[in-house]
Amino acid sequence: MELQARRGIGLVAHDAMKKDLIEWVLWNSELLMGHKFYCTGTTGTLILEALREKHPDESWDFTILKSGPLGGDQQMGSRIVDGQIDYLFFFTDPMTLQPHDTDVKALTRLASVENIVFCCNRSTADHIISSPLFMDSEYERTHPDYSGYTKRFEDKHVVNEAVESVKKKKKK
Repeated sequence: MELQARRGIGLVAHDAMKKDLIEWVLWNSELLMGHKFYCTGTTGTLILEALREKHPDESWDFTILKSGPLGGDQQMGSRIVDGQIDYLFFFTDPMTLQPHDTDVKALTRLASVENIVFCCNRSTADHIISSPLFMDSEYERTHPDYSGYTKRFEDKHVVNEAVESVKKKKKK
């Protein structure tokens, strides 16, 4: 199958799942060639090292962010919001409480808000990468319309009301 579309792919894995994600990337490396990757620190460094060992003559386009707990999850979320990431492969460890759980929840929420392809385990990742849509250059995800939310104060005079309230309080 020939590469049809260049995708932005986020790769993240909790410590107990790093080996699984590295194996998955190596197994699917031919399908992943030519895409742009965004990875949290340790995960990205390990994956890139493994890819260079398997494919020493191939050039890989990787952006390595900070470690997840040190802000990498938030950097990944920022790239999702900016439209740079189309797929997020985040192999989570369901058996271990993560010290940065709030960051993980925020990242997974942004994936949902932006309607990107998101998976948290190898079985789902296998289904995604084997989908004809993964290679389809014609496929574009639907971008949710949040204009109702973003314009919710458009016809309300909340700023004027706040200014008037402060003026009244200062006169007292």
